[in-house]
Amino acid sequence: MIIQKTSNPRISSFDPNNFSFGNTFIDHMIICEYENGKWGDLQLVPYGPIGFTPAMMGVNYGQACFEGMKAYKDKDGQVFLFRPEKNFERINKSAKRLAIPEISEEMFMDGLKALVDIDRDWIPHGEGMSLYLRPLLFATEEALKARISEKYMFAIVATPAKNYYTAPVSVKIADHYSRAASGGVGAAKAAGNYAASFYPTQLAIEEGYEQIIWTDDCSHEYFEESGTMNVFVRINDTIYTPKTSDKILDGVTRDSFIQLAKNRGIEVVIGNVKVSDVIEAQKNGTLKEVWGVGTAVVTSVFQALGYQGEHLVLPQLSEEESYASLLKNDLVNIQTNKAEDPFGWRVLVEEHVYSL
Repeated sequence: MIIQKTSNPRISSFDPNNFSFGNTFIDHMIICEYENGKWGDLQLVPYGPIGFTPAMMGVNYGQACFEGMKAYKDKDGQVFLFRPEKNFERINKSAKRLAIPEISEEMFMDGLKALVDIDRDWIPHGEGMSLYLRPLLFATEEALKARISEKYMFAIVATPAKNYYTAPVSVKIADHYSRAASGGVGAAKAAGNYAASFYPTQLAIEEGYEQIIWTDDCSHEYFEESGTMNVFVRINDTIYTPKTSDKILDGVTRDSFIQLAKNRGIEVVIGNVKVSDVIEAQKNGTLKEVWGVGTAVVTSVFQALGYQGEHLVLPQLSEEESYASLLKNDLVNIQTNKAEDPFGWRVLVEEHVYSL
């Protein structure tokens, strides 16, 4: 790995009590270029602009995918990643679907650990605090030709993070637009998936909702995802969540919630979640809670569902009553080293291994 430390660190101006998530970037980033059929050297360099032209193929033809993950700091200042091997597996799954050259596990893990190590002072400690990491792959060849690119970049950038949603949100159940189609790229973290979701989300916001629960593209009869999250439904004391497919992202937080629920003896049913069953459960009082999970948000609890002109209010449970809150606490306590890790999910980032 080639390491070039910044000569102008900005960490002294970082206020962990006053920053903007997604707009505040740490001092360094990882880059690696693909050319002539192979990946070059991994480089840790100062964070900043990279020169590209509007003819870059990733911009014109959409060969771009990414991951979302976090690093956490415990009370003793130790730093941990959470299940990074799952993100490595998934970025290569996305890359394969988009005809992007896959990266090695060494590139991915060494890049993450080096970046987190050298900029560990940027990781805020406290309730809901972390460092959000964004590994990404995109085509960089300068050519207006509708074909597979011959040049790419692997990069990792990072931004300090705090609680994403602070209050329950209202969501609209989609009955026209879809997030992904069968045979498409819904199972990949393709950049274009997010672009396509913005317009329907804007329409939902104009109706008074914060997000959308996406439904299947054929009949709109089944839940798929919620916004940029996987979705969970609790009817009585059973949790239901859609099974993954070529339309649904295999979320790391989703999988963790499922395992944590089973570890507590909570029944989890993975399969088709019918919109009509959820609406009926709301009307007969057996629908206890609906929530979304993802890396950035961890958990977003829903206070109401909008469906075909109806505004359906959900029960407001206490933290002790809510499975969403219970499982979120279990997860965060493992991530932040406040609890034992029976699953082996927590990965220590050793200090000064890369940053000497």
